Amino acid sequence: MTDFTIKTDADGVAIITWDTVGKSMNVMNQQGFTDLDALIDQALADDAVKGIIITSGKEGSFAGGMDLNIIAKMKDSAGDDPARGLFDGVMAMHGVLRKIERAGMDPKTNKGGKPIAAALPGTALGIGLEIPLACHRIFAADNPKAKIGLPEIMVGIFPGAGGTTRLARKLGAMGASPLLLEGKLNDPQGAKRAGVIDEVVPADELIAAAKAWVLSSPTIVKPWDEKGYKMPGGAPYHPAGFMTFVGASAMVNGKTMGVFPAAKALLSAVYEGALVPFDTALKIEARWFTNVLMNPSSSAMIRSLFINKEALEKGANRPEAPDQKVKQVGVIGAGMMGAGIALVSALAGIKVVLIDAKQEAADKGKSYTADYMDKGIARKKVTEDKKTAVLGLINATTDYAALKDCDLIVEAVFEDTSVKADVTKKVQAVTGPDCIFATNTSTLPITELAKASNDPEKFIGIHFFSPVDKMLLVEIIKGEKTGDVAVAKALDFVRQIRKTPIVVNDARFFYANRCIIPYINEGIRMVKEGVSPALIENAAKLVGMPLGPLQLVDETSIDLGVKIAKATRAAMGDAYPDGEVDEVLFWMADQDRLGRKSNSGFYAYDDKGKRQGLWEGLAAQYPVAAEQPDLVTVQHRLLFAQVLEAVRALEEGVLEDIREGDVGAILGWGFAPWSGGPFSWLDIIGAPYAAERCDQLTEEFGDRFKTPDLLRDMADKGHEFYKRFDKSAKAA
Repeated sequence: MTDFTIKTDADGVAIITWDTVGKSMNVMNQQGFTDLDALIDQALADDAVKGIIITSGKEGSFAGGMDLNIIAKMKDSAGDDPARGLFDGVMAMHGVLRKIERAGMDPKTNKGGKPIAAALPGTALGIGLEIPLACHRIFAADNPKAKIGLPEIMVGIFPGAGGTTRLARKLGAMGASPLLLEGKLNDPQGAKRAGVIDEVVPADELIAAAKAWVLSSPTIVKPWDEKGYKMPGGAPYHPAGFMTFVGASAMVNGKTMGVFPAAKALLSAVYEGALVPFDTALKIEARWFTNVLMNPSSSAMIRSLFINKEALEKGANRPEAPDQKVKQVGVIGAGMMGAGIALVSALAGIKVVLIDAKQEAADKGKSYTADYMDKGIARKKVTEDKKTAVLGLINATTDYAALKDCDLIVEAVFEDTSVKADVTKKVQAVTGPDCIFATNTSTLPITELAKASNDPEKFIGIHFFSPVDKMLLVEIIKGEKTGDVAVAKALDFVRQIRKTPIVVNDARFFYANRCIIPYINEGIRMVKEGVSPALIENAAKLVGMPLGPLQLVDETSIDLGVKIAKATRAAMGDAYPDGEVDEVLFWMADQDRLGRKSNSGFYAYDDKGKRQGLWEGLAAQYPVAAEQPDLVTVQHRLLFAQVLEAVRALEEGVLEDIREGDVGAILGWGFAPWSGGPFSWLDIIGAPYAAERCDQLTEEFGDRFKTPDLLRDMADKGHEFYKRFDKSAKAA
């Protein structure tokens, strides 16, 4: 059964309809390109056909893009010369789209040909926009929920089926940069204003409008196929164009720090392509696209940020249990965390009971949602009716009796075992026997907290990251007695609120904080050693971390770090390894430098809370040594501090799936996204080298870098994590 069908009406307009079998949204696969190519040939050869419309059989959308599962496998199936195989495959795609673009025109005169229009019922992403860009006119339904754009850069590649070249030539390098380099998505009206599409029409007039244009005998030759074409904004050798590309280069390197290969490749494709004729530019784009696909970074990013992320969101590790969709959630604690949980729940259409000790606090928590909706209204993304509807789902109260019909409770009170135990008992006094109780905590052991519950099987940990409305990851923690229904409930709830879940077993700091804290500690430890704070921070950013460890501890607050350190020392006793870190951290707290919240920390801040650079007073207490370590040594200390904890978490059974380890690291604390996550990074550098480097770091800096037994075993056997532990590969 084909994904593309064709039907020619009485007026001679051939309508090619894309309707991917078994999918809610169209995705392009290799067979789809073959089928589309054949139907274009058929329509161009048919004398009865005056013009062509390419549209979708899916209501409210045109296409979600290329099936990235296929892109991820292209290299492996490309034969003995994978680069050649990839390049030839990409050029075949270019051939199909170029055939659409030329539409049978005489190559010498640009005369003749048949007009081809794209009619987009809604969302058009990736190849779902690259195909329309090859058409002669793009019509879109006035569907405000639709998203139109080229988001490939977000998963480690760039638009490689002509989208990069066509958009740059259509809008100029400056106009195209937000869409290409940032993956910016627009609704149809915004896409028209940006010059990406041509017309926005009422949904019920979409095909009629496209048909009227096709039958109007329009001029169909593209500007770049005309003699004398000049690139908008200037070509690279034009004074204005030269400045554009200089600025673009600075912007790309400033944002990516040189570690995201796709961004540099995209810019190179645009720059070099602008110097040559269009067909040569397509070859250049194909070569750079092949270059990116051959880079292990792109494969790792596609795997983690698309394939594995999507699998986890669809319940890859969900236990067998009936549907656990949440009908009403009780949120205990209306502080910033509880208010955020209430917001995302209400946005998902879930009824919320928001409880706090005082009505004033509960109302303030609800006002967080009101403020959020007001910002959406100001940006014309939300209507007053939507705001009213969402706020109507939240009952802010002090009365625990209001929880009686809740099927899920998310407790988000102060991080104190006795306080949480008291809340647990109060809640379970009024909720039904099937209600699942989830505690939102980042450090307290779930098994211990579950002792306050009258049914530990229905007690689970949920660790939201702050701010809840922006952070994509939710860490679900199983206690020793947590049952499958509780896990399924948590996973179904996370899916409802459109977050990405990982499921881990109970252990100190769970998974995310277990890896984040050593990263922060290693940065602080280097300050104590006399390593320049600027070197520490920039080394982190130059290896792809979004924040240096010192900035990160400022953001999360230094007094929180002190609290965690004291609790950890009390729990570990003589085995506590971070005394040198505490000296610096406690000294900072004694100076009342508590981070961003106090406008003073490792960084200096102005009165409005804007960072002004590293605090000069730090050097007076911890002078910068005359001799500094090399950049790579600092980077390896920061990376291995995190990665080795991820390996130990897998080794100890805290992590049950390396996919969750990689996706969780990127979404939870921004671990070098270019690498695909800690396990992907270890596969890129190889277990033998990783073990050797750990031995060197251990000898120089201490046992915290000691090679875990699992990594040593993998190094000895030459294993890779994704060949040894990938559950999806085993399932396939």
